[in-house]
Amino acid sequence: AVEAAAAAAGAAERWIELFNTHTAETISVAFRGAMGLLAPALSRLDWLLRDFRANEQTQMDPLLYDQLADLAVAAGVEPRFEVISGYRSPRTNAALAEAGHGVARHSLHMEGRAIDVRLRGVDCATLRDLALTAARGGVGYYRDSDFVHVDTGRVRTWAG
Repeated sequence: AVEAAAAAAGAAERWIELFNTHTAETISVAFRGAMGLLAPALSRLDWLLRDFRANEQTQMDPLLYDQLADLAVAAGVEPRFEVISGYRSPRTNAALAEAGHGVARHSLHMEGRAIDVRLRGVDCATLRDLALTAARGGVGYYRDSDFVHVDTGRVRTWAG
């Protein structure tokens, strides 16, 4: 049933709302229309998900947005997410690793293929379970910090 709902959602306009917890910026935008991805919306999302420490951005993997929208469908809520981390420049990633923040040295955040989020109205443990069931990439659960990492890499799981 989740796959059918996601497939039906994929045929129509898809939107997402992201709130960047570090910059307090919010964007609510349709990122996919009947004819495919919407480049202006993707550019706006890339900016919101920039490395705020270095003020650098990259082209994020649009499959992340589909993944997030599908997780919201599976949870039965609107796709409104709080973002803890999107793109991370190699310099920022190295500094965070050096400081002992538990980031992977070869993090997919540096490739624009990972995002750390909370889904409004959904417990993070439930979000983790939904992401694990979807099996569309890596899923990390950070209970103490209360967020879930999802990415478009190989399927794997960990707790931080």
